[in-house]
Amino acid sequence: MGLLRERRERPGRRFCPWRPAGISRRDTPAVDLLYFALLCSVLIFVHELGHFVWAKIFGVKVLTFSIGFGPKVLRFRGRETEYCVGLLPLGGFVKMLEENRQEPVLPEDRKRTFEAQALWKRVIIVIAGPAMNILFPVLLYFSVFVGETRFSPPTVGFVLPGHPAEGKLAPGDRVLEVDGERISTFAELARIIGESPGKELRLKVFRDNEHVEVVVVPEEKVVRKPLDIVEKVGEIGIKPSRPAAVVGISRPDSPAYRAGLRTFDLVTEVRGRPVKTFADLETALSENHGETVPVTYLRPVKVPRAFGGLAEMAVYESGVAALTPEGGHGDLEERTGLESADLYVFDVAEGSAEWSADMRPGDRIVEVDQAAVTAWATFLERLLVAPDRPHTVTWLRGGVKKSGTILLRREDWIDEYGQHRPRYFVRASNWSPVMPEAYVEHASLLPFALRSALDETYDVIRFIVVGIVRIVEGKVSISTLGGPITVYDVVGEEGSKGVSYFVWAMAVISINLGLINLLPIPVLDGGHLLFFMFEAVSRRPLPLRVREIASLVGLLVLFVLMGVAFKNDVERRWDVIQGQLRELVD
Repeated sequence: MGLLRERRERPGRRFCPWRPAGISRRDTPAVDLLYFALLCSVLIFVHELGHFVWAKIFGVKVLTFSIGFGPKVLRFRGRETEYCVGLLPLGGFVKMLEENRQEPVLPEDRKRTFEAQALWKRVIIVIAGPAMNILFPVLLYFSVFVGETRFSPPTVGFVLPGHPAEGKLAPGDRVLEVDGERISTFAELARIIGESPGKELRLKVFRDNEHVEVVVVPEEKVVRKPLDIVEKVGEIGIKPSRPAAVVGISRPDSPAYRAGLRTFDLVTEVRGRPVKTFADLETALSENHGETVPVTYLRPVKVPRAFGGLAEMAVYESGVAALTPEGGHGDLEERTGLESADLYVFDVAEGSAEWSADMRPGDRIVEVDQAAVTAWATFLERLLVAPDRPHTVTWLRGGVKKSGTILLRREDWIDEYGQHRPRYFVRASNWSPVMPEAYVEHASLLPFALRSALDETYDVIRFIVVGIVRIVEGKVSISTLGGPITVYDVVGEEGSKGVSYFVWAMAVISINLGLINLLPIPVLDGGHLLFFMFEAVSRRPLPLRVREIASLVGLLVLFVLMGVAFKNDVERRWDVIQGQLRELVD
């Protein structure tokens, strides 16, 4: 009847790093149709299988088990049940022996009718279909998570200033245990931290060839999601990968600048020795106090209007610089003028408030509202904590301080759920790539996959339930409902990306199907449960005539909702529908 979908990317998705603007990768309509038929058939089979199995368990006579409607393309008869596959995979049914006015029931079968079963048995038979649709995604998600083989180790790559980990953890620390629980991946560490806002955590860390204990208390972070869903998670301010050896140079009189190095150069070798991270660069130059060494680098050069303006890209130019660090015992920046490029502006949108304030690529951010910033993440936090008011930003250019006032660009928009939301944009960006650590195997892959599958299923169920509540409350427009065309489009889009994406989409749609079937609308499973509730209260079944009228009303309501969903589909996808129909005809 309808589809509510949370727009987020699944963990572990890997995307093509570049794709021309306006071009998306999709299969042909015929392939999309195949994906759609496969998904519908599987989910309907799972749903009807729930009803069928429990009916058999309780001894109810099942006359027909059918997947699909219309002409039968496959049919065979078992001992007492006919099994059918219809041409149109848009529904299915399990026909049980029932007492009604149309079909007489033989005396020997009277105990095997659906009505003859105890109330609790009938409840289980009815609820088994939606339950299968809700539980089936656990298996689907599990199959995706158990197939993940690329896990980052629990090694600290970067510590954000002003967060609980500052001064307690350092880049290169390997976290081995949290409160006595052994961990082997960064994902496990992030999960435990996220579940522990305000709770003291004891970390066993391997640092400098010895084990140390670190106590840290995650700060509480409020995460606002669509449909006004609010979550509180823990955060300590660490990232898993170390910054690459991309340098920033703020002083034109520094040895690095005089040697020909420039901001955003990616150092690859020092004296012939490979350099991957900025920490490697610091180590390579740590004992040098005046000796000239060759430094090999790659310099990104932007290509204007690449591919006719379809993409933004840069190419590397290689070079070698003869760097002579100054003597003394200062840090790397003091002796060479080299530092991480994290705080340097790589790009500024022309015409933006940042551009009008005279901020330019290559500037080094120093302060926001007279408060020093030591990381780009801190710079963004200071701007976004009060996005509606002007901020005074100070930066360095050629060793000279400059400042300007910036008001973030605001866009008011209506999201796909009909809710009004403001968005704020920082029109300046940095470029500070990271070097991922070598991937490791998960020490407890099966428990991890099961837990992740249960968590993901719970999140989707909560999202859909909240979405239905918001529609009933009038806070979300009914125009957000999608029907078969939306399902077709989603399935085709995800199926074209690969099997795991298709499985992911199938899981979300299965949960939608299960929860929608539980709505208290006669003719749906939820409507039957509503009848059973009245029967439990009155101690007798509702009269057949009342059930027939209620089912007719429920059918009308269902047709109205389906019509609304179909109308929404057509309005959103009219151009796409026309294009794909032309492709099918041609």
